[in-house]
Amino acid sequence: MDVSRVNLLRDVLSSTGWVDRTRGFARSLRRSTDHGDGLLLVGTPTHEPWHLAAHLDDESRYAGIPTLSPTLVRWSPPPGAPQHLSVGLDRIVAARRGETLFVVAPDDPTEQLLERLADARRTGATLLTIDGGDGDLAGLAHDQLIVPSRGLTAAGEPSGLAVALEGFGLGDVDLSLPEVSFDTVQHLVSAAVGEDEILRTAPSGGSGRRGLRDRLAGALDAIQGSPATRDW
Repeated sequence: MDVSRVNLLRDVLSSTGWVDRTRGFARSLRRSTDHGDGLLLVGTPTHEPWHLAAHLDDESRYAGIPTLSPTLVRWSPPPGAPQHLSVGLDRIVAARRGETLFVVAPDDPTEQLLERLADARRTGATLLTIDGGDGDLAGLAHDQLIVPSRGLTAAGEPSGLAVALEGFGLGDVDLSLPEVSFDTVQHLVSAAVGEDEILRTAPSGGSGRRGLRDRLAGALDAIQGSPATRDW
């Protein structure tokens, strides 16, 4: 998604809180990793975050921030895959302090993944998640961005605003506000993470963990349902 489309999306969502939330999460992501190969991006067995990996790799290159270039951790890398596409779940076990596990889970995480994430957190790794409000991930994550399920109008049809935005190349966005899609949230996070302004607007004395207001907002969300350089 190019800059003009991201800005349009931000304008549309400006009154919903999603712009501030995704920028806050991007701030955590920007600060969480100490070295260039320490950002580990992992999905679920049914969802590998290919597009987010490519966008983060782009942002790393454009902004000159090596720590934003992710290692895509895969559940079942095929034999003969290129080196950057052959990293399996054992990499999570090896995660240490100064490294970040960035989990994208539109569906429920498996017990296998949760166990490995818990082990990595105990060894000092930072855990960030974009998910649907999973309670187990909430107990592990240093920062959790909850994406409620996508909404429809009362008639079961996409909102009129979502249909209207198709003309702007945003037809994959469901804007039955305040609900947005996983893809939309990932676009907003990846676009924000390379912006220096997210650091200038960071609250002073922040520890990288969620504050009470952020945790309450996440709980309410859960209740209400409220070109790449790599060949990804």
